[in-house]
Amino acid sequence: MSEQEYKRILVPVDGSPEAELAFTKAKRVAKTNNAHLDMLTILDTKQFVGNYGGGLTGDAIYQISEDAQSYLENLKAATIQNEGFKDDDIDIHVRFGNPKLVISRDFPEDHHNDLIMIGATGLNAIERVLVGSVTEYVNRHAPCDVLIVRTDLENEYHKEK
Repeated sequence: MSEQEYKRILVPVDGSPEAELAFTKAKRVAKTNNAHLDMLTILDTKQFVGNYGGGLTGDAIYQISEDAQSYLENLKAATIQNEGFKDDDIDIHVRFGNPKLVISRDFPEDHHNDLIMIGATGLNAIERVLVGSVTEYVNRHAPCDVLIVRTDLENEYHKEK
């Protein structure tokens, strides 16, 4: 194995354009390295209380987690159908918790990821100021390599709107 070869790639996805860029590149890197791809969506438990007044009901939280699972299943199915991955090349995961901690520490330690490919940001400018950049935190604290994706497959930069 060469030093630049990766075997288990983690790509957090949240539906943002930045996460989509990271996912697109992660698929390419996984194919090139014959690596396993872990797709992860994190449901931030702080937001369940903070953004919805007194909190969400169990039914609402269940529906949010089901929606996240469906989103990942659809991404996985499209990737298998359109890009030649096999079913066991990709795993999907929905986790509850603090995205910074789950992406940078908990998940890579549990799944032995050797590369995290993450979008430059999944939040708008105001949210970044208020909660800090998940990407920045992951870059500083992850136990493995982190590739921050800012460009598409042609390495073209897409300006944040």
